[in-house]
Amino acid sequence: METKKISSNKSYSKQIIFILLGNCILAAAVSFLILPNNILTGGVAGVAVALEPLIHIKPVYVIDFLTIGLFIVGAIFLGKRFAMRTIVSTIIYPMLVTTFSWIATAFFPEGTFLMEPLLASLYSGLFMGIGVGLVFKVDASTGGMDIPALIMHKYIRIKEGDAVMIIDTLTVLLGLYTYGLQPALIGIVSVVVSGVAINRMIMLGTQAAMNVMIISEKWDTIRSALMDHVGRGVTLLDAKGGYHDKKRPVVMCVITQHQYPQLEQIVNAIDPQAFFIVNNVHSVHGEGFSQGERL
Repeated sequence: METKKISSNKSYSKQIIFILLGNCILAAAVSFLILPNNILTGGVAGVAVALEPLIHIKPVYVIDFLTIGLFIVGAIFLGKRFAMRTIVSTIIYPMLVTTFSWIATAFFPEGTFLMEPLLASLYSGLFMGIGVGLVFKVDASTGGMDIPALIMHKYIRIKEGDAVMIIDTLTVLLGLYTYGLQPALIGIVSVVVSGVAINRMIMLGTQAAMNVMIISEKWDTIRSALMDHVGRGVTLLDAKGGYHDKKRPVVMCVITQHQYPQLEQIVNAIDPQAFFIVNNVHSVHGEGFSQGERL
């Protein structure tokens, strides 16, 4: 019982650390890259930048207002569980953006963070993706413009990824109206880079591998050879050939990437006519693939 309590406390501490660090990186990207360079991107920062020419309110204040306002909307439409997972980000993100923006103007000469728009877009997208990815990694939410997308997913049955794309597209279209074509296209670069970085961060720490399926008349010999020489277990899948209408097991084996040349050599030595199907696997957990194993 005590062990479970300690494990639960560690898990909770990890969640808080990831949420705080993720929001810190996200707020830094917004304050030091997006706002000084007026980069149109996804999220509340992109909306704030796009709206500035229309409402003439500092983006920092718009970010604060939108973050808190959208959290209230999310709590109403998405429920208590969502609110509990988002409350930390809703509190600290606006505070960090305000603080970092003040630091950028109070302690650095004017123009310190100005750079080529494309360069600012690339790096802002990278750091935003890292920050959001850290928060997503512990199944938490950064709030903000995630909320309209989640509401669309819940009530209109649109896939979450498609809903996020729709929201980001509307943000870019708003920027297209207020800033013109070139800034909007530069902003799309930030959105794409951010999306890639989010996916990378979510998968960080998991193990990539290869799933190999082998079809051969000599499947039994191949099965034994793989277990004896490659050191990986195999699974036999029942299959039936579509051309000859003949039943034959398919040998499936999940291996680390550096083991594939050895596997291929063994199988080709047994049956040069063996048919391979090879898929990259982004994450593997379980016996033989411990979290600490180096691939």
